[in-house]
Amino acid sequence: MKRKVAIIGAGVSGLAAIRSCLEEGLEPTCFERSDDVGGLWKFSDHTEEGRASIYRSVFTNSSKEMMCFPDFPYPDDFPNFMHNSKLQEYITSFATEKNLLKYIQFETLVTSINKCPDFSTTGKWEVTTEKNGKKETAVFDATMICSGHHVSPHLPKDSFPGLNRFKGKCFHSRDYKDPGIWKGKRVLVIGLGNSGCDIAAELSHVAQQVIISSRSGSWVMSRVWDDGYPWDMLVITRFQTFLKNNLPSAISDWWYTRQMNARFKHENYGLMPLNGTLRKEPVFNDELPARILCGTVSIKPNVKEFTETSAVFEDGTVFEAIDCVIFATGYGYAYPFLDDSIIKSRNNEVTLYKGIFPPHLEKPTMAVIGLVQSLGAAIPTTDLQARWAAQVIRGTCILPPVSDMMDDIDEKMGKKLKWFGNSTTIQTDYIVYMDELASFIGAKPNILWLFLKDPRLAIEVFFGPCSPYQFRLVGPGKWSGARNAILTQWDRSLKPMKTRVVGGVHKPCLYSHLLRLLAVPVLLIALFLVLI
Repeated sequence: MKRKVAIIGAGVSGLAAIRSCLEEGLEPTCFERSDDVGGLWKFSDHTEEGRASIYRSVFTNSSKEMMCFPDFPYPDDFPNFMHNSKLQEYITSFATEKNLLKYIQFETLVTSINKCPDFSTTGKWEVTTEKNGKKETAVFDATMICSGHHVSPHLPKDSFPGLNRFKGKCFHSRDYKDPGIWKGKRVLVIGLGNSGCDIAAELSHVAQQVIISSRSGSWVMSRVWDDGYPWDMLVITRFQTFLKNNLPSAISDWWYTRQMNARFKHENYGLMPLNGTLRKEPVFNDELPARILCGTVSIKPNVKEFTETSAVFEDGTVFEAIDCVIFATGYGYAYPFLDDSIIKSRNNEVTLYKGIFPPHLEKPTMAVIGLVQSLGAAIPTTDLQARWAAQVIRGTCILPPVSDMMDDIDEKMGKKLKWFGNSTTIQTDYIVYMDELASFIGAKPNILWLFLKDPRLAIEVFFGPCSPYQFRLVGPGKWSGARNAILTQWDRSLKPMKTRVVGGVHKPCLYSHLLRLLAVPVLLIALFLVLI
């Protein structure tokens, strides 16, 4: 008999899980509380309890060639960075083309997931759902949690003395939809993440004054990178990852800081991170520096205290007559249908093997998909997570002993502390993580073998963008179109911009980029040799 798998959520993680289960001969049933697929990317003009929420103007930070399902490229004419409606169109198309919709029970809320009494021997789960006021409980051989981590807003009101006296409006960024009602107002945004910067830049076109308060600063990157190409197609490469992880720390840190400061000097704009060498996730915003230059957005340090109408910052300055405070302070990791101790099994911290499996379960029949964050895109990450998870559930892949899993978790926490400044962050190194998961299922491309067998492809794979197609070149789920997709990815990237033909298509020269990247370390090594 096919093993039955309950999947919670029909966003990109849930769709990846459904497809992976089908590829492994499992029987998926997906429960989605809304009436459509898309999860986070399904825009609604009002917030809904228990659902992720985005504002009307959200665009993607990853380009289309880097954020597709690995065997399902975007149409050629889709823009590189898409409005949320365009991405939702793609997600719907994927679900339809792959015939996934029939496995989804819409408008069905999962209220609880509990171990069956015989869990230690069977690994089965009791899943209770509610639809139209009626509750039902069913038993499943495994569960895949795909409800995301942008649902439970983190609103640290206790960290701001006097906020209870503030008479203006105060809300979390998940409740923000559009700027219209704030015309002519004075707005304070708490937090310098992607949402905070997007909202502040958008409001600055209609509001009288917008101030962003930041405790620690942040690097701000542009979607438009060297020579006008999408940032991630030049930055997220195997070659750059190799250099970052193998160069001496002093050189790697200097190179990273120089790269982040290439567009503008963050010190001059009040944006400089407290520790600029940490690889914390940067902010992507093409407009913020210009809004600061124009004076419609200002950057201030952390708020020391609030009064009835103003905010006093730690540097002693005051923002008077505030109409609204927007907390862009991120989200917590909450699964109200699940016992917290399963996901947070140690010191109330998220404790998952490879960011997916709770290590202390007697049977590896629960997987959390999508609870990681990196410079890379979510779609290919969740696709690879789901492929490995489905093989573990099926029994094709075996997890190591609990002690080994905990040792690995501890080792990763140490690396996270070094790279990101926080051992409990869900952030990870994209290519290293993807290669690790791919190696478990035999889908990691062998670069050395490729250089011998197919040098043209090898050059694109190693020096070019680490696009999702690379993880469908070999192994289970191999896609026959992966090689061609990799060799033509720049064509699809450039096509939507060629609306006025003024010459030939200019693709980046990988060798030129290689020489540019190598120039600095080579010069430093040469200088060192001369001095000794």
